[in-house]
Amino acid sequence: MEHRKNDPQSEFIYCCGAVTELLTCGASHLFSEHKLLFLIIPGNPGVVGFYKTFMQTLHSSSGHPVWALSHAGHCAPPYSMDMVEDASAAERDDVFGLNGQIEHKLAFLRERVPRETGLVLVGHSIGCYIILEMIKRNPELKVLKAIMLFPTIERMAQSPQGKVMTPVLCQMRYLAYLPVFFFSLLPASLRSFLVKLTLGHISSLDQCIIPPCVELLSGDCAANSIYMGGQEMKKVVERDNITIKKNLDKLIFYYGVVDHWCPVSYFHNIKQDFPHGDFRLCEKGFRHAFVLDAGREVAEMVAEWTRHL
Repeated sequence: MEHRKNDPQSEFIYCCGAVTELLTCGASHLFSEHKLLFLIIPGNPGVVGFYKTFMQTLHSSSGHPVWALSHAGHCAPPYSMDMVEDASAAERDDVFGLNGQIEHKLAFLRERVPRETGLVLVGHSIGCYIILEMIKRNPELKVLKAIMLFPTIERMAQSPQGKVMTPVLCQMRYLAYLPVFFFSLLPASLRSFLVKLTLGHISSLDQCIIPPCVELLSGDCAANSIYMGGQEMKKVVERDNITIKKNLDKLIFYYGVVDHWCPVSYFHNIKQDFPHGDFRLCEKGFRHAFVLDAGREVAEMVAEWTRHL
C-alpha cells in the first residue's frame, strides 16, 4: 500500500519486555536537526491508532515530528512477536500495571529519544497522570511543555464514571473479560459491523478509530487495559500538587465542561489552588474521548498553544 507523506507509520517494538506500538508522523527516527518532538501519552485503552487524525493535524500544523506511544500490551502484536519477551520478568515488574506503564515511557525515552531533543508531552486522560509521574521521576527530561487534555490526575474512583467503573474494574475484573473473549471469537467483518453499530450515534465519527476499536476488543489488549484501569481506581487519588507547583510554567491543563471522569469541580479546585497556572475549560463541547469526533479540532488548538516554542 502506498503511504501519503503525512500518514502515521506504525512500528512494533519491545519496551520493558512488552510489545509496544509506536506511531510516528513526520520522522520515524530523530536526528540532530530535530530540535523538538511531540510525544503523545494516550489514555486507557492506550491504543495509538485512536490518535491518527490528531497526529496528522498536529504534524501538519506544527511542522514537527509527532509520535504516539502505546501502553505496554495495549496493541495486538504482529505474528512474529509475542505479547511479552519474558513472561516471568513482565510479571515481576508488573509491566501492565500503572507503575509499570510509567517506567515503560521513561525507558522508551532513554532508548529512542536523544537527550538534547526538546519534548512537548501531550497527555490524554490517565496519560496526564503518567506525564506528571515521568517529570517527577526524571527531572532531567527536557520538557518544554506538557499539554494535559481531559486530565484524570486525582480522585478517579470518586468521579461519576469512577463510581460506576470501580466495582467492574476491581471486584469483577474477570467477569469483564468474558464479553471481550466472546467478541474476539467473531469474524473480523462482524466485529467491525458491531463497533460501527455501537458508535453509530456519533454523527461526525472519525472512521479512523474503527480498526483500532476492533483490534482492542480482540483479546489480550482489552484484558491488559482492564487490569491497568483497576489500578488507576486504586492509585490515582491525591493530586500531586508538589510536582504541579514545581513545573507550573510548563503545564497547560484542558478540562471538559461535561466530563464524568474529571468533573468541572476538579477544574475549579485546581484553578483556585494554583491561581497563576494555565487552566482552560473547554468551550466547544468536546467529549472526554475527543478522538472519536474532534481529533482535528483539538490538535489545531494544541498547535496554536505551542506555536512559539
